[in-house]
Amino acid sequence: MVAATHNPPATSLAAAVKRDYRTVALVLQGGGALGAYQAGVYEGLEQAGIRPDWVAGISIGALNAAIIAGNPPEKRVERLREFWQSICHPPLLPLWPTVPLDPGAWELPWQNGLSGWAALRALTQGQPGFFTPRPFPLLPLRASPATASWYDTTPLKGTLERLVDFDRINDPRSMRVSVGAVNIRTGNFAYFDNTEGPLRVEHFIASGSLPPGFPATEIDGEFYWDGGMVSNTPLYKVLSDASCRDSLIFQVDLWSARGELPRDLAEVTSRAKDIQYSSRTRLITEYMSLRQRQQRTLHDLMSLVPSDQRDHPAYRHAEIYASGALVNLFHLIYRNKPYEGHYKDYDFSAGSMLQHWSSGLDDLQCTLSEPAWFERPSAEHPFVTHDVHCED
Repeated sequence: MVAATHNPPATSLAAAVKRDYRTVALVLQGGGALGAYQAGVYEGLEQAGIRPDWVAGISIGALNAAIIAGNPPEKRVERLREFWQSICHPPLLPLWPTVPLDPGAWELPWQNGLSGWAALRALTQGQPGFFTPRPFPLLPLRASPATASWYDTTPLKGTLERLVDFDRINDPRSMRVSVGAVNIRTGNFAYFDNTEGPLRVEHFIASGSLPPGFPATEIDGEFYWDGGMVSNTPLYKVLSDASCRDSLIFQVDLWSARGELPRDLAEVTSRAKDIQYSSRTRLITEYMSLRQRQQRTLHDLMSLVPSDQRDHPAYRHAEIYASGALVNLFHLIYRNKPYEGHYKDYDFSAGSMLQHWSSGLDDLQCTLSEPAWFERPSAEHPFVTHDVHCED
């Protein structure tokens, strides 16, 4: 798909979205350093004047969600940029030369080598404002769920507290926020939602506490790990809770379900990650599409029931499950770069971050060039999806 030559005025598209949809949701998947792609997507939405009223995230998606929801609209892109520049800054002790990863300046083998160096540096030295290596992680001294990890995420807490206004996140007049994590004791998935209680910095860190790299996060006496261990996307949460409202949803995926056959062990590792972390997105979409069509059919059938029969218990029970809502779902999917290896999710080099950000912005602008896609679905097709794969 190639972007159209003439884009529609952003203001007219934003006005149409506001008119046609009661909910505009941004759904952010986990994916470590690839999360800069989501920041680029959000910048494109802001440029178009399309402001989500609900943001849901898991892992790095939860951290981006905190930055977005925890700042006024006019400051969000600036704060996202500050966040990503902070956590992608090279460590203070450059064990290897710090060279910009500029795709126009280096041949592919060099790009691959520099990306690998950046990932190795992150593993051995951590990332400023994000995580630092523990000196002796294998020693059982004072061991606890909060210290049983290779890295210490205390720097991330400081970064979020500096860049996020949690009073704004918990203001009922602001956007809805949902983040997912896994309760270690029960093994059950848990959503933290600002419509159900206040969200603190720990809720967002818990969503990204991926073991064994990062430690468990304690919240009200329970310990939590990264939500991506169970489901790497909060799409089901959004589709379930918004099932009775006409909704426009932007699902931003950092792992592609489709890919080439691997030819060596490094490619096997990379492809396995793609499949592992993208697997539930399409399954959830297909399931919810079927459910939405069934709810719409039930809604239409109930309109044929005579008015004098609508107090019957069976009718009242059916009302719970019927819905006339329409859903328009966009899948914006990050595409692997030629130089990337299986370490792409922990290559925090500034150059890679800028490429990811630019890709997200380009894909969103390409999406906006098709205004017909944003039209409200019809009653005959109440659940419409668009898999966005814009060509360079």
